[in-house]
Amino acid sequence: MKSLLYIGIFFGLSACARGEQPLRTGDLLFQVGRESAMGGAIKAATGNDCELKFTHVGIAVIGDRADSVLEATSNGGVRMTALQEFLNKSAYANGRPLVIAKRLKDTAGITASVRRARTFLGQPYDYSFRPDNGKLYCSELIWESYLAPDGRRIFPTRPMNFRAADGSMPAFWIELFAKLGEEVPENVPGTNPNDMARDSMLTEICRWF
Repeated sequence: MKSLLYIGIFFGLSACARGEQPLRTGDLLFQVGRESAMGGAIKAATGNDCELKFTHVGIAVIGDRADSVLEATSNGGVRMTALQEFLNKSAYANGRPLVIAKRLKDTAGITASVRRARTFLGQPYDYSFRPDNGKLYCSELIWESYLAPDGRRIFPTRPMNFRAADGSMPAFWIELFAKLGEEVPENVPGTNPNDMARDSMLTEICRWF
């Protein structure tokens, strides 16, 4: 009986709580992460007026032996993570992970995009948040992988903001870039999960809460 209960809990969390369409490979999973120094700094800088302040995004890979998420993480670089593990890393509300799945309205190039994303497996995490340096942060992985038929990146970049809403620079960023020996890349073109989640090219498929 206990085994059946645990199985039920597992599938209850793995499946979307709200939404009619099942996950497909190439869907983007936007996550509100558990509170951390980096997550808090990202929320402060990119939250704006979003319903949720996403701190992470990954790519769903469904039916590849097991359901997984292709993601760039600060503790493992570009890696494949079991879907349940990905959900477990989320912040929770009422016992459910704060994750929303979104899909490109034009799905023609998704297979090629996921194939391209797989080629980045093993690349280190991009703590510098700068393009074309052989490293990737979470939304940069999506930006590099999802291309139009003519080779253009379909998600736009915007001048990055690292400041909190009051204009101050969080201590996390000051200390991080001091250790790297770099300037904070304020206004350098880049991406973040919140801007990406709001893009009109995407439509919500389901959510877990």
